[in-house]
Amino acid sequence: MLSVIVPTYNEKENVEKLYLQVNDALSGIPYELLFMDDSTDETPQIIEALMSEHDQIRMIHRDTEKGLATAVVLGFQEARGDYLTVMDGDLQHPPKLLRSMYACLESGYEVCLPSRFVPGGSDGGLNLRRKFISWTARKIGNLSLRSLHRMSDVTGGYFMIRKKCLEGADLRPIGWKILVEVLATANYSKVCEIPYAFQERNAGESKISLKVTLEYLKQLLELKRRETGKCITPTVLTESKTTEFVQQYCPEPNV
Repeated sequence: MLSVIVPTYNEKENVEKLYLQVNDALSGIPYELLFMDDSTDETPQIIEALMSEHDQIRMIHRDTEKGLATAVVLGFQEARGDYLTVMDGDLQHPPKLLRSMYACLESGYEVCLPSRFVPGGSDGGLNLRRKFISWTARKIGNLSLRSLHRMSDVTGGYFMIRKKCLEGADLRPIGWKILVEVLATANYSKVCEIPYAFQERNAGESKISLKVTLEYLKQLLELKRRETGKCITPTVLTESKTTEFVQQYCPEPNV
């Protein structure tokens, strides 16, 4: 089973749309949609209403602790699936890519990283300011940790991993970049990157701030002392290759 872990903070306009798109993308694939919610608005009530109608939806709501990365780590612990994926709740990570990511893991890869910076990818959903922040954070990560050297999109935050790869991983994240933490501490050897186009935010406000940027820099400094990941060169897969994997390992029903 696949566990789709979605950290949410005040995403009331997006959660139902996200569920519909995830459900459509994963038709025929056993999955759960696990919302890790830190919201202060009506988001948890909307998720509860969805849970009453759809058995595959779960939610863990936190009142006393905040932060995307810690929410995801708790999600890893609570997830029931053998495969785990993490995606944003604002629809900037396209749910339609989930089937391709699942097919990549079914083919033997341990980690699948959608990337905006391989042929066929795009970061068009970011404005110029956020593109500059993203580029800077990405390059600092590539230079700081050997496990990130050859990864093209370490700040994207959209990924799928086999749960067994996280066994024994020393996950102590701060701030917002959980993928950096996973790549630096998990046990894996086969990684693929696939192209995706980063979407414009559907609704709500971006969580980017000076505070989270400083937290990211602190996270990199701490990871230099406990990094266990190797310098692995990912296999870059074309869209046609991922389509081939989908047809082989998880074809859409009635196709």
